[in-house]
Amino acid sequence: MIRIYADLHVHLGQALGRPVKIPAARTLTLPAVLEHCRRRKGLGMVGIVDAATSGGLEELRRLLRGGELRALEGGGFRYEEAVTLIAGAEVETADEGCRSHWLGFFGRLQALEGFAARLWRVVSNPQFSTPRAAWRARDFVEAVTETGGLALPAHAFTPHRGVYGSCADRLAALLPPPALARVAAIELGLSADSEMADHLSELRRLSFLSNSDAHSLDKIAREHNLFELGEPSFDELARALRAEGGRRVAANFGLDPRLGKYHRTACNRCGEVAAAPPPVRRCPGCGSADVTKGVRDRLAEIADASPGPSGRAPYVHQLPLEYLPGIGRKTRERLYGAFGSELAILHQAPAEELRRAVGGKVAEVIILARQGRLAVIPGGGGVYGRVEYALSTGHRID
Repeated sequence: MIRIYADLHVHLGQALGRPVKIPAARTLTLPAVLEHCRRRKGLGMVGIVDAATSGGLEELRRLLRGGELRALEGGGFRYEEAVTLIAGAEVETADEGCRSHWLGFFGRLQALEGFAARLWRVVSNPQFSTPRAAWRARDFVEAVTETGGLALPAHAFTPHRGVYGSCADRLAALLPPPALARVAAIELGLSADSEMADHLSELRRLSFLSNSDAHSLDKIAREHNLFELGEPSFDELARALRAEGGRRVAANFGLDPRLGKYHRTACNRCGEVAAAPPPVRRCPGCGSADVTKGVRDRLAEIADASPGPSGRAPYVHQLPLEYLPGIGRKTRERLYGAFGSELAILHQAPAEELRRAVGGKVAEVIILARQGRLAVIPGGGGVYGRVEYALSTGHRID
């Protein structure tokens, strides 16, 4: 078995010179993503969720024709013998007035093309990311799996088009048993972690994924997964999600949920973020009912179980370098020069070598972040939480 770091939710800002994800950075092109994963992030696998757009699909074909990518026998596309591209799509579905986002992943070009042909018939413009499709959730799951793909809910708990956050109390309310059985896993999103999600009993059988939903190069791998696979391919990924033959999700690495921009309920009038025990349904400051419900508060409403021993992979709270106080771009470049990739810095670099490379203060911040000892101010209402110099122990880095 080999161990591979993977981020399976990365967008494209443009493809072939045309916009794809409007809010995403224009530097977020397919070649740039692949090179950034190899050179800066240290990922062995990346999922591009705009590969079924017209521009994304054509750019993928061009890279294959030009030899920059090669198709793997086990599915997926290999770049520089270092990064496996998993081609995917994010789609918005509609069920009786509520909308939710779903992800599909495909290992072969023919499968991706077959799905894209179905998708383009039910969207207004196939060039743009996360299109609104004339599909119910069950239609999406069927279209993905019937063309050989893996289907799962995207950022499942967020109030912005998360299936639990904005659409339903249970997956079973949207999917009949045959479609529900085809769901491969669930993506937690930035405001939730495994302990929170395991309060829903219907999720106990599913693997959890922690992905970045990156809209810029820097955000790639801010959340990611560690897989144990026989080889870095799509087929092995599918086996890992089903925990077959020793393949598995070995760990999830993600932000402390308090840093997510939808972690707690926030008032849309005065902006106050709830601090009281969940669920909070009205603004604790001005009393308004005009609030954006937080992930933690939503889960408190719909939970039907207490987390218990399940053999699930550990969820490790992690802070990317750009989130750490006092570590700017120049310092990050020094760290890259000394240790290679961001994941090597975050997971592997010894404390003493960090001190020699960037000094004691920066090294201490990185080590404290690994240990979960930096103070976090919770986010909500579309505003990310933040990390402060003050430690959870009450000390302060000067």
